[in-house]
Amino acid sequence: MHNQTLILIQCKDSTGLVSSVSNVIARHQMNIVSMREFVDEANQKFFIRVVCSGVVEHVDGLQKELEQNLPPQADVVINPANDKKIVVLVTKEHHCLADILTRHFFKTWNATVEAVIGNYESLQEFTEKFDIPFHHVTHEHKTKETFEAELADKIAAYNPDYIILAKFMRILSPTFVAQFENKLINIHHSFLPAFIGANPYRQAYTRGVKIIGATAHFVTNDLDEGPIIVQRTKSINHSYDVPRLISAGKEIEKAVLSHAIQLLTEDRVMLQGNKTVVFE
Repeated sequence: MHNQTLILIQCKDSTGLVSSVSNVIARHQMNIVSMREFVDEANQKFFIRVVCSGVVEHVDGLQKELEQNLPPQADVVINPANDKKIVVLVTKEHHCLADILTRHFFKTWNATVEAVIGNYESLQEFTEKFDIPFHHVTHEHKTKETFEAELADKIAAYNPDYIILAKFMRILSPTFVAQFENKLINIHHSFLPAFIGANPYRQAYTRGVKIIGATAHFVTNDLDEGPIIVQRTKSINHSYDVPRLISAGKEIEKAVLSHAIQLLTEDRVMLQGNKTVVFE
């Protein structure tokens, strides 16, 4: 976001917040290009994303003045890092990784893929064609604790903003999830909360559903129940067998995960408990 200032605010709701924020920005002689706000009335929480023309000269001064004009304990972020650092975790399926690396190559996101880490070596050769480091961290013949400790060490070396589970087929422990809180993003091959866990397409086929879908969400300690970022569905009919369902599902998975990464790297996603506020 060149030659612009981005302001993200979360705080307790109160009267006149939009006016207060606008007045502070005006006093700093900046013009508002876009302003999106949302009030979670049930929780009395206010969210706002503001883009201003020009680069603010005194960020600390702007931050202090905004905080003085907002309710106590307001969360104010000004100009978060433009380029987010991403680490991708994979197992054997290539479709999501291929989409991510292609978009990385053509610089379609405000992000760089720092590394790919796999619990199998299946995708190493493909990853290295893009001159991106691949680390093999096997889970075999190890305790879960040892595997996750090695995995965490590899990830931490890159200090990523987000860790993308691109069909990474391992359930992560609460200890691991806590270490990377609000950074782990998963793509689930189902329109959650339907068909949680393994073999969702076979579950869908057995149930005779008329839509299938995919969900990108933050990872929490509750399996496949973290805050949802993006969901998408596709209509199907009785002629879809399991292989055809899987093929259609992979296309949805790629699209949903890509959209989620774009939203995250553009700082359009705010967390609110087990939900998200997404300013598209």
